[in-house]
Amino acid sequence: MEDEQRRLLVRFDGEALGHGAQVVLPRLTLALHEGERVALLGQSGAGKSTLLGELRQRLEHQAAWCPQHHGLVPQLAVYHNVFMGRLSEHSALANLWNLIRPLRRPWREVAALCDELGLAGLLRRPVGQLSGGQRQRVAIARALYQARPLFLGDEPVASVDPHQALRLLNLIDSRHTTSVIALHQRELALTHFDRVWGLRDGRLVIDAPATSLTLAELDALYPDADATRHSPDTRDANVGALDVNALPCPRGRP
Repeated sequence: MEDEQRRLLVRFDGEALGHGAQVVLPRLTLALHEGERVALLGQSGAGKSTLLGELRQRLEHQAAWCPQHHGLVPQLAVYHNVFMGRLSEHSALANLWNLIRPLRRPWREVAALCDELGLAGLLRRPVGQLSGGQRQRVAIARALYQARPLFLGDEPVASVDPHQALRLLNLIDSRHTTSVIALHQRELALTHFDRVWGLRDGRLVIDAPATSLTLAELDALYPDADATRHSPDTRDANVGALDVNALPCPRGRP
């Protein structure tokens, strides 16, 4: 009911998503509404990047994008990599001049954003000289600098510790009304997001409010967890293997 009161942003109605002739997510039925903060879970290869790519294409300029492998230019400074989030807003001449001598207003804006992300003092440093966690934050800064209402992230907090991940997610929330973020931290999915989409074997097997889910249900998205449950060393004898078909996906199954 609450979903129906929110503005619909994207709907998939039994659609096949993939790359060319290769179908990754067949017969996908799914809806994204304004104001939702969605955790996208699933093992590598389950289709998370495919779904995010399709969302990005359909939402176009409404969505800021933070790719899994950062998409940064190692030779350029932190400032220039963040500034690239708004290249299209400036003329070619202004962008060229900014490469040589940073424009005053963008410099102040990027500096303030980098301060919030713990990158103070690094604006002139080439991204190739940064740690993995620092590069991750530069990629997030570039997405935030786009100042768009939606945030799409493909594992944007994978390279940072849990405390830093929560801080970054809070910062993303403060600047975006809607978000869809792929991650593997199942505890964060339950405590920080209001909805969870779970993919397994090319199927949407979870589409439910985070408050209605358990860690055991999220574990069922990962085949390796099945082996752990059946292992003789499993300490909790009351936890059995979950039937994927019984997971909460109210929009129906193929």
